[in-house]
Amino acid sequence: MQQLTFDNLRYEIIDHGAWITIHRPDKLNALNRATVEEIDRAVGAALANPSVRAIAITGSGDRAFVAGADIAEMCALGPAEAQEFSKSLHAVFDRIERANKPIVAAVNGFALGGGCELALACHLRWASTNARFGQPEINLGLIPGAGGTQRLPRIIGRGRALEWILGGEMIDAVAAERLGLVNQVVLPEQLKEAVAKQIAQWSGKSQLTLSRALDAVIAGASMPQDEALCFEAALFGLCFATADMKEGTAAFLEKRKPSFRGL
Repeated sequence: MQQLTFDNLRYEIIDHGAWITIHRPDKLNALNRATVEEIDRAVGAALANPSVRAIAITGSGDRAFVAGADIAEMCALGPAEAQEFSKSLHAVFDRIERANKPIVAAVNGFALGGGCELALACHLRWASTNARFGQPEINLGLIPGAGGTQRLPRIIGRGRALEWILGGEMIDAVAAERLGLVNQVVLPEQLKEAVAKQIAQWSGKSQLTLSRALDAVIAGASMPQDEALCFEAALFGLCFATADMKEGTAAFLEKRKPSFRGL
């Protein structure tokens, strides 16, 4: 396989996990166009690699996950260019949200603006006690433009999301966990190990079934409930045509660990 090279991030595969580390230390890992394009390319490579069972996205250093968009680049945009930039962010973050492999944000510091929105697009969020979350765009005369006005209310509720977006304040990891924004909070030195353990757990599951579970939850969320339930039933039925379902139920009845093959 061709070695992937990037200017603004690091990409490595550890066991069955692809680790994407945003690396712009002089900018607190802020997102510019080039970095967003590289994230998209790295996620695409991980999704296409059959040995990768899950993806982790994190930031380099111990201060920032992603401190936001690169303001120096962004403030030079005109209205039409800003709209296109927003759409490009939507396309990349939608790809993350709709991925057929679990993607977890390992939030190791500031996750502000576009960084918070990147974390929101991931399926789960693990945070260190150093993490700080916020949508401070209102303080710049802006609104969130990378999905924050849509994903945040769906995760924590409209009232809380509006309070946060309109106020532009930061919250810490413990408060984010109370709101349901964060799945787990751990000490900074434990973050990578905690995420690696979660990836190892996923690696033992049926990858085909994981993909269908993700599809049911993510795609179903945008459907009316009766349509979403029909979609769930269809995916549930498809599971019964798989070798993994037969193996999983046989292993349960035989009181042994299943050996899934993704078939």
